[in-house]
Amino acid sequence: MYFVVFHLISVIFCLVFVVFCLVLLFCVQMSPVLERSLCCYLIYFQYFFFCFQATKFDDCFVQRQPLGVVLIIGTWNYPLQLLILPMVGAIAAGNCVILKPSEVSTATDSLIAELVPKYLHQDCFAVISGGAEETKALLKNRFDHIFYTGSQNVARSILQAASVHLTPVTLELGGKCPCFIYGQVNILYAARRLVWAKFFNAGQSCVAPDYVLCSTGIRDAILPAIRQALEEFYGKEPQKCPDYSRIVSPRHWTRLMEMLGKTSGKVVIGGESNQEEKYIAPTVVVDVAEDDVLMGEEIFGPILPILTVESLEQGISFITSREKPLALYAFSDDSSAVKTVMEKTSSGGFCSNDSIIHMSLPSLPFGGVGASGFGCYHGRFGFETFSHRRACMLRGWALERINSLRYPPYSDERLGWLRWTTSPKFSCSIM
Repeated sequence: MYFVVFHLISVIFCLVFVVFCLVLLFCVQMSPVLERSLCCYLIYFQYFFFCFQATKFDDCFVQRQPLGVVLIIGTWNYPLQLLILPMVGAIAAGNCVILKPSEVSTATDSLIAELVPKYLHQDCFAVISGGAEETKALLKNRFDHIFYTGSQNVARSILQAASVHLTPVTLELGGKCPCFIYGQVNILYAARRLVWAKFFNAGQSCVAPDYVLCSTGIRDAILPAIRQALEEFYGKEPQKCPDYSRIVSPRHWTRLMEMLGKTSGKVVIGGESNQEEKYIAPTVVVDVAEDDVLMGEEIFGPILPILTVESLEQGISFITSREKPLALYAFSDDSSAVKTVMEKTSSGGFCSNDSIIHMSLPSLPFGGVGASGFGCYHGRFGFETFSHRRACMLRGWALERINSLRYPPYSDERLGWLRWTTSPKFSCSIM
């Protein structure tokens, strides 16, 4: 903190010195008229520097305005939540909304298309169903904001389409969210929280732990605890458990099974599957190499690779060498180690000694950074995303004598008065 403040102050002094040198240089070489103009610039810089002071005679405020018509494109893993939550923020900010549900979750798509016209005004809210072609046609229209949840590949197409109209975009993407287990840790609790987060919705969550980093000792200790937690949550046969989900489609099931078939790692838990039911058992893979197929794209399924690192620095280096994830989890009893991981990495969200749970708090923004997206929502942050913050200043006609100091022609006397009125001793606004 002190490091940042020190350098910010240093930058301010540097800027002041640079401007001062430029003023002296031009004053020596140029005419008196230019000299006075540059002095005006210096005074304006001083005014800008003290702009934090409250105005005495003007009413200044920020007005939140609706953006207009918002397009919200949802995804299939939480097809209702990932449409309704951003829509609530858009409605709260006063916008009209076009909803585009995912064509993969057909039942939810049909339900939303049926219910929205019944409960929301059809002049302000609409649902557009369809696949990729319908989405492309929809994106040819001009919107005031586009909110998209989904994959990075589709996000690039949306950005390209939005750029035609200079439409602002919020992207909620994914990425490979790491879970770094370091030092002393409650193995039983860590395993329960990890298993719940990873295999909730069969791993089809953008914030699910994608892989685990830990030492060889922790790996050997946590594997029995993971088996115990899996049996406690889903029984000895997860395929028969009503609380364990299935993969959303045959295509996604095939993709996951191909990854599992190509990995050079060793399956130590699970691995069973049923194509007809689109079932894949909770699976844990060890001895995974950094360039393994499981460490390529986001897994988005019930497969958990465990990689070994033997130091805090090695784990942090591994995380920072990859794209910034949507979430990062650090499990440790060592608070200083957790703080080090938090400060030396970058991710959309961060949670220690738990997973996913941070995104349930409306007091925290939810969003990505870098390849995991940009922009955020949840709670008041959704309202801010769908609002324009308009700077407003309401002025009267008082103190025109002071206001007239800014008007030409300029003289040394007038510049002296102007310099005084923009000093900290005189903090009323003249602009």
